[in-house]
Amino acid sequence: MMPEKGSLEDFLAMAVEAAKSAGEIIRSGFYEAKKVEHKGEVDLVTETDKKCEELIFNFLKLQYPDHKFIGEETTAACGATELTDEPTWIVDPVDGTTNFVHGYPFVCVSIGLAIGQIPTVGVVYNPIMDELFTAIHGKGAFLNRKPIKASSQSELVKSLLATGVGTKRDKATVDASTDRINTLLSKVRSIRMSGSCALDLCGIACGRIDLYYLQGFGPWDVAAGTVIVNEAGGAVFDLSGKDFDIMSQQVAASNPLVKDAFIEALQQSE
Repeated sequence: MMPEKGSLEDFLAMAVEAAKSAGEIIRSGFYEAKKVEHKGEVDLVTETDKKCEELIFNFLKLQYPDHKFIGEETTAACGATELTDEPTWIVDPVDGTTNFVHGYPFVCVSIGLAIGQIPTVGVVYNPIMDELFTAIHGKGAFLNRKPIKASSQSELVKSLLATGVGTKRDKATVDASTDRINTLLSKVRSIRMSGSCALDLCGIACGRIDLYYLQGFGPWDVAAGTVIVNEAGGAVFDLSGKDFDIMSQQVAASNPLVKDAFIEALQQSE
């Protein structure tokens, strides 16, 4: 049965269709020579990023002409976009572009829909590993249509922590980032850096990792992943433990059992 047009199920179905189509472009491009441009010193963009964003936006605009759109490549080119209460698709066409360029398989399409500024529908698709994460607010989270839930690890010292170092390479930023990692490393089991914020959030949602934090990114990196984490029984917050704000460029996530200990550790690592 087709979901009713304009329902959350319909939005999810169309986002999945768009993600799968973009995934095919990523998959075919993954094994070919890449045409790479630099957005910054280490921040990359490829033809594939642009092609995927165009495909996703064109497809969704056709379905929902009244909706608004925020995308990494278009927004980066046209300056900041404010999030309003209107239904807004927030898209990262290729999260993990550096991984894509290097042939490292942590690459995904991230499509989130915010309604009333609240992330409500989330789709994250890794076409290389063929993993499709989906969630609708209030309806649970799924990996390839099977329900997923956050880990039940209650001890920080037994937790796996994921993070990233961003794209800035000035000394102050790098030092702050590595100092924090040094402090946290003595408190957790180990640290991972996958190079994809959206997939790390999905890792929290399916219990592969227990703790995650990142600073300095766009709303397109987190719009879909935060819905998926929340629906999997995980917690999303900012680095000081306050409520998460999608436009704030900082995010932390964990299961609820280690949340307080994790926030304390993050504050001590400032």
